[in-house]
Amino acid sequence: MFLSTSLSAALDRIAERAADVRRAYTPAAVPQEDDVAAPTTISDFTLDPLAVSAPDGVYFATNDDRGRTTYTRDGSFALRGGKLVDADGRPVLGERNQSGILGELAVDPVDEVLGRIHDAGIERDGSFAYRRDVLDPRSGRRESQRVVVGRIALARFPAGTRLETSDGSHCIAPAGVVAENGFATERGFAPLVPMHRERSRVDVDESLIRLKEAYLAFDALQAAEAARAHLGKTAMDLLK
Repeated sequence: MFLSTSLSAALDRIAERAADVRRAYTPAAVPQEDDVAAPTTISDFTLDPLAVSAPDGVYFATNDDRGRTTYTRDGSFALRGGKLVDADGRPVLGERNQSGILGELAVDPVDEVLGRIHDAGIERDGSFAYRRDVLDPRSGRRESQRVVVGRIALARFPAGTRLETSDGSHCIAPAGVVAENGFATERGFAPLVPMHRERSRVDVDESLIRLKEAYLAFDALQAAEAARAHLGKTAMDLLK
């Protein structure tokens, strides 16, 4: 059975609306359609020291599996294989040793192998740090050292820029638009909010309403095409 162009378009609309409903339950997700966007940004407290909420209009930078820079609002970070990664396992970008060069943030491999990484967390200025216990060879006493891996990079875009997204969590900049990179508490970037996780930016009630409307529009189109086909058959029968 072949669908008409209008019915195919209506099914695509249903799929888009259903995707926004699913995004309503994904932390920091952005909607595909602006008419279901939540009016305000809300973050919730969490006991996870690697979770952090970004200022409004600011994104974290990550690398995808093709090496492209993508942007996300979701600060639900984790430490995997020694690297700081986002909820989907993408490496988080930042600056190490005030080098001015952005790269993946990873802990000292020796500390990781020896199991010396404790209390890893992210601070208001974007510092990704942990504590390691070392043994002083002279005194034999165990000491605790604070190790700063680097600072998480932030990105913002010119006013009115609409980033492109396929999954609601990761975005890419439109062609010709360059991100302004920086760090929390510097050059007009507000501080991060540690131990907070941003809620989805999709209004669940509004997205469900729009999904219902899309289904009703599809049903109406289907009924109209069925009636048209029936009238066409009746006309042909009369001509016989």
